[in-house]
Amino acid sequence: MDNRAKVLAVVCCVMQLLLNLSLKTSSSNYSWSRSVCGRSNHRKTLVTTNYHNYTTGTMSTSGACASPNCSNTVSKRLACPKCLQLGLPPVYYCGQECFKANYAQHKSIHALAQQMGSAAKHRKTPPDGITCPLDSDPQTKLSLPAWAHNYTFTGPLRPTLLSPPRTITNPKVRKPDYATHFSGISESEQRDRASNSNIRVYGPDELDGECNLRYACQMGREVLDLGGKAARVGVTTDEIDRVIHEACMERDCYPSPLNYYNFPKSVCTSVNEVICHGIPDYREIQDGDIVNIDVTTYSRGGYHGDLNETFCVGNVDADGRRVVETAFRCLAAALEMVKPGTLYRDLGTAIHRVAAENKCSVVRTYCGHGIGSLFHTAPNVPHYHKNKAKGVMKEGHVFTVEPMINLGTYNDVTWDDNWTAVTADGKRSAQFEHTVLVTKSGCEILTARDNEPVMKWNPDLIQR
Repeated sequence: MDNRAKVLAVVCCVMQLLLNLSLKTSSSNYSWSRSVCGRSNHRKTLVTTNYHNYTTGTMSTSGACASPNCSNTVSKRLACPKCLQLGLPPVYYCGQECFKANYAQHKSIHALAQQMGSAAKHRKTPPDGITCPLDSDPQTKLSLPAWAHNYTFTGPLRPTLLSPPRTITNPKVRKPDYATHFSGISESEQRDRASNSNIRVYGPDELDGECNLRYACQMGREVLDLGGKAARVGVTTDEIDRVIHEACMERDCYPSPLNYYNFPKSVCTSVNEVICHGIPDYREIQDGDIVNIDVTTYSRGGYHGDLNETFCVGNVDADGRRVVETAFRCLAAALEMVKPGTLYRDLGTAIHRVAAENKCSVVRTYCGHGIGSLFHTAPNVPHYHKNKAKGVMKEGHVFTVEPMINLGTYNDVTWDDNWTAVTADGKRSAQFEHTVLVTKSGCEILTARDNEPVMKWNPDLIQR
């Protein structure tokens, strides 16, 4: 369904709900903040919502119950789980009994939303200004997306149109809860943020065995290696996305970025001044580009494995090579500190020291995160000096460390595609990432290269 159809479906559903049920919804105020550190059942049971993006967000729940003829005040975020699954704006009820008494009428909106969604999939939609078919002429493919025509860019990189979304063709692939969500929201992550402040400890049963956490990380490594081999002058980042997507299908894995909060592709490709969350498109990689490929795989066992590397394509200049090597050494310095008893906040000091020695800066907006059965969870792992991260490492903790290192300022700007984060001064950025497990005496790099339990700098491995 294209964006226009999605908006139409939501608008029509909300209007119909207001008309038929005489809803008295409370006013809602959304506050969004994007950061790296972002399944309800179908029973007639309300769920407590915590409806925000990756890290922060507020919502007012003051007002009357949505049930007709009920004047009770809403005091909790008790919303219909089916509405949340369909991506409809939530409406709130004073309690379970009120919701159940009204459910026979309320559920009609679910059918309407599903009907409109089905109809939109089967009709030809006009161009959305963002995508074009794979067989389009080169001039069309390389044209700017609609949002970019009057946009002021910080650096020389320009986006192009995107290919149509890729589909999950392997029936063995297990999908995370956000894969089919209207808005790409992970309800399991929302519930986790609302109710859990502890860092999960993973044991042998979750780490080992068929398709479990260690396996998911190994699959992520294999997939990244294949994507990295595809990177070369003249290849589009969309082609890298195709390679990554097909490699995931071959391994019975879901590409975790796909539809996560509506991210449109199966991998993030961040070129030159792009810090992170770059969307693969029809732009060809140029001689001298640095290209980060960020892969996350979701196994049939229900676990995510996350890693990335930055590649030097062709003849990269001295500054480009400096920022890439610095990013690698920043991550290596941080991982040397990972062991039981280390404060999570202290990793930022080690990273800052290496970056400063090489006249680079550390991005502050995005951070590492806990990972496993959830794509993003506690702990938050900031990469900059004097951060206020909470928590102490314990054996069994699993998380990512992924410092983003810039040649110039650490400040970032997000393009109007609502995803691509770039440096505020247009200078280049590089990044490396691993998923790590805290062991009794140190750490295990779950996403390590073959025969490389400790990170070792070898420029030949990232040269393309």
